[in-house]
Amino acid sequence: MVARLPVVADSLSLYLAEIRKFPVLSEEDEHRHAVKFFEERDLGSAHTLITANLRFVVKVAAEYRHYGLKMLDLIQEGNIGLMQAVRKFNPHKGIRLISYAVWWIRAYIQNHIISAWSLLKIGTTQAQRKLFFKLREAKNAIRMLGGGENDTHTAAQALDVTDQDVVEMEQRLQGEVSLDAEIPGSDGLTGLENLVDDRLNQEDLLAEFQAKQQLQVQVAQAMTLLNEKERFVVEHRITADEPLTLQEIASHFSISRERVRQIEEGALKKMKHSLSPMLAAA
Repeated sequence: MVARLPVVADSLSLYLAEIRKFPVLSEEDEHRHAVKFFEERDLGSAHTLITANLRFVVKVAAEYRHYGLKMLDLIQEGNIGLMQAVRKFNPHKGIRLISYAVWWIRAYIQNHIISAWSLLKIGTTQAQRKLFFKLREAKNAIRMLGGGENDTHTAAQALDVTDQDVVEMEQRLQGEVSLDAEIPGSDGLTGLENLVDDRLNQEDLLAEFQAKQQLQVQVAQAMTLLNEKERFVVEHRITADEPLTLQEIASHFSISRERVRQIEEGALKKMKHSLSPMLAAA
């Protein structure tokens, strides 16, 4: 039987306290370690470069805290980006490591956010991705510069998207929309007037209920195929209302975060294979 996970009062504060122990490198020391890793693949130098820049990852991750995800998960993804940057960094090009690494850090954090958010909320087009990360920043800048009431149009121009793209993304990010609000470009048509009654009839409701019941049974059966660690990861990270971070699960089992990630991936593959006949028939 799996023991209950100990509650940590403030994991983020503990992490911040730990990374403050690593000294920040001077430009000369950074270059020396970067050259040693680049030319000799010295792992000690790579470790020094990574630990010296962990505080910068936290600073970048904090910029994305309003997306509703755990800071520790954002930091962890940013750390992976930092490690990739160190691995690929060429110190002979005349730039500081962090100037290069920031792009990798942001890329990993943004990819994590996009994966975590429902595709129904953010979409997958280039315009929608740009809006997802830049809309709030653009509108705040417009207001600070004295923008008027129609900052939606100004933001759309600044981001090279349509007014409707901006309105739809704002609605998705807010999670709720006023049905009395006028739809842009609709000659006064409101959201309420544009609604379609797509409620199911009694037969369809019954069929939907039975399908959900069958899905629950199939998922329960698929869970029986998982071992103890896999079930714990699925229950506490994937299906939980407040999922644990990789680090919290790693600490619980005294294993690495990467091992937890591998367990999670393996568990999902098992469940997908078990559920594939039902999904194919749907």
